[in-house]
Amino acid sequence: MRQLAAHTLFYMEHVAERVRRMAKKKTKFVCQECGYESAKWLGRCPGCQTWNSFVEEIERTKPAVRGAFLHSEPSGPAKPIPITAVTAAQEPRIETKSVELNRVLGGGIVKGSLVLIGGDPGIGKSTLLLQTSAQLAAAGHTVLYISGEESVKQVKLRAGRLHAESHQLYVLAEADLEYIVTAIETIQPACVIVDSIQTMYRTDITSAPGSVAQVRECTAELMKIAKTKGIAIFIVGHVTKEGAIAGPRLLEHMVDTVLYFEGERHHTYRILRAVKNRFGSTNEIGIFEMRDIGLREVENPSEVFLEERSRGAAGSTVVAAMEGTRPVLVEIQALVSPTSFGNPRRMATGLDHNRVSLLMAVLEKRVGLLLQNQDAYLKVAGGVKLDEPAIDLAVAVSIASSFRDRPTNPADVIIGEVGLTGEVRRVSRIEQRVQEAVKLGFSRVIVPKNNLTGWQPPAGVNVIGVSHVAEALEHTML
Repeated sequence: MRQLAAHTLFYMEHVAERVRRMAKKKTKFVCQECGYESAKWLGRCPGCQTWNSFVEEIERTKPAVRGAFLHSEPSGPAKPIPITAVTAAQEPRIETKSVELNRVLGGGIVKGSLVLIGGDPGIGKSTLLLQTSAQLAAAGHTVLYISGEESVKQVKLRAGRLHAESHQLYVLAEADLEYIVTAIETIQPACVIVDSIQTMYRTDITSAPGSVAQVRECTAELMKIAKTKGIAIFIVGHVTKEGAIAGPRLLEHMVDTVLYFEGERHHTYRILRAVKNRFGSTNEIGIFEMRDIGLREVENPSEVFLEERSRGAAGSTVVAAMEGTRPVLVEIQALVSPTSFGNPRRMATGLDHNRVSLLMAVLEKRVGLLLQNQDAYLKVAGGVKLDEPAIDLAVAVSIASSFRDRPTNPADVIIGEVGLTGEVRRVSRIEQRVQEAVKLGFSRVIVPKNNLTGWQPPAGVNVIGVSHVAEALEHTML
């Protein structure tokens, strides 16, 4: 019995010693002059014959986690250096023929960037990327279009319909990432299109394509290719029923740019919005029109949004909203009617319904409009979603106009943020908003009074400053 206990104790001590050895960090001695490595300390370097130049360093081991990403393969451990010693060169962007796409990307395609495009099925993601691929190929850039959902013949048929054929455009119908990496190394393209990331898979991962592990690891591999080889890669991501990109949320954090393709299938206009962009401004939008020959860019979206506007109707106002760095004129429509239910309804399309309830409370408390028994239905014409505070005054005027059944001046553009006490607060970029209104032929602009200083209004427009909602209603109601 004692012998068994002794053997057991000896075995446990042996296992513990092995564990300690395995857990011990591997170290090496590196010469600070020539980089000569040695397993033990030496007084004199055999390489450069320098005395006392060996310094102990921790040896970097390969990451155990699969898919760990490194921007480069350093020869030794990374060392902190002053930021002033880092040399950075400004690389030129690859500009496409689409002005709207260049605007959303921040001025063009950045080499070595990873761009994620999401959107509803049938919205036009593949069409946009195939058109962009043809434009880059026509400019002399080699483009590789990888489709995991369609065959080569199907891509050929769609390219023929879109007139997107070129000798520099290569097509590959493959979902295995190993073969895709081999094709990229063989062709050495300037741009790669992956449609879609949910169909790609790695053979060393047992889970099915589209799972969290597959999407994460495939994206990490594509990111490594983009950063190390300087190739711009576009990946298509399917969305869920809630509108978010399917797969792990980590996908949006890994990529450089996230673009969302918005719009309804019943409308011809599509909005490409930059939700995240490391190389440009966020919330920038590009507007396209879906036609039988593909997507056509809309150069003047304000004119498109206002072309079907009914002038002189009650509850209709025009506001100059900022979408990224671009001012856009849109129409806000309101319909206020007596409620037939116990609780009045508040519905909003393209607006936050909580903001509608807040503005109606301000109108009731500060202006004296009895809106507590009124249903309110608001809509932003054109399918645009507005979320900035500068639209508050236009929304309030629309509600008051519909409630009083009095039309507003059709030549007015209303801009301003409304506080809870009814005051009108200043907004940003007022000069750009007013210039956009003048460009489209509006003769009067209602702005916050605090926004009148520091700039000169353009000729041919009457700029009126207001400090309260009631004052704005006096100026705008006919």
